[in-house]
Amino acid sequence: MLELLTLTLFLLVAAGIAWAGLGAGTRRARGVHRVAPPPLQAAGLLPPPTLLWRDLVGRLGAVVPASAVDLSRLKRRLMRAGFRDQNAASYFQGARLVATLLFAALGLAGGWQRQAAPDKLLLVAGGGAAFGYLAPMQYVMRRIRRRQYAIAHGLPNALDLMVVCVESGLGIDQTMLQVAKELQFAHPEICSEFTVMNLELRAGIRREDALHNLADRTGVEDVKKLVAVLVQTNRFGTSIAQCLRGHADYLRTMARQKAEERASKLAVKLVFPIFFCVLPTLFVVTIGPVMVRLVRDLIPMIENM
Repeated sequence: MLELLTLTLFLLVAAGIAWAGLGAGTRRARGVHRVAPPPLQAAGLLPPPTLLWRDLVGRLGAVVPASAVDLSRLKRRLMRAGFRDQNAASYFQGARLVATLLFAALGLAGGWQRQAAPDKLLLVAGGGAAFGYLAPMQYVMRRIRRRQYAIAHGLPNALDLMVVCVESGLGIDQTMLQVAKELQFAHPEICSEFTVMNLELRAGIRREDALHNLADRTGVEDVKKLVAVLVQTNRFGTSIAQCLRGHADYLRTMARQKAEERASKLAVKLVFPIFFCVLPTLFVVTIGPVMVRLVRDLIPMIENM
């Protein structure tokens, strides 16, 4: 009996070790397959559709005429929206052209299917073309507003961390690089701007020019004020930590004042929803049963008179 138990235990242990070894080999193979580079495409195969579409849009955008002033303004807006590709303006122009033609064709096809008059067909096609022309820019402006709000929201936290880094002995360049590393998941927008500024400094651009480029790329008033503070600090040699702490306190005070201002406006804004939505339902709940009882009791009395 003891020999049978020993043999059974030995077989169970051997089976467990074999199963663990096979599982480890399978996991190792999956890990190697995951980190291995993707296989190269065979010669003669077509590129992905996204690359073909991007190339087509880029070619169309390069053909679209644009003045130097409009092109520079468009590049600034695309940069503030987060599109830093050197051909972003061409892609945008091509996408706008394609959207204009596409929505004009859709409007024309819809009007033709409904058998509309020729003047209405032209009106619908013109409306579709106008929508296709304006929609890409509205999308870019919406991205700019969202990105600027995210930058302004994360700037006080970034300033607090910058104060800690400066007081620990780091320079302003290393401070911005450290802040970009630490806050890259909490506030990726402002961290990306700090990273670009650090790359400009490494490329040989002066610190003042890099700071002005940072303010121009973001377009946020708080960042412009921070840049002005840092430029004056660098020029006059004052304490960077003290200036950053004062600016962080200023931003938090301004944010608190804006919140209080919005809270004070809330009572006035609630007048119309309360008057048109809450009061009618309140009257129905309170006066409704009384009116029903009056009608139910008075109508028979009036009929019997």
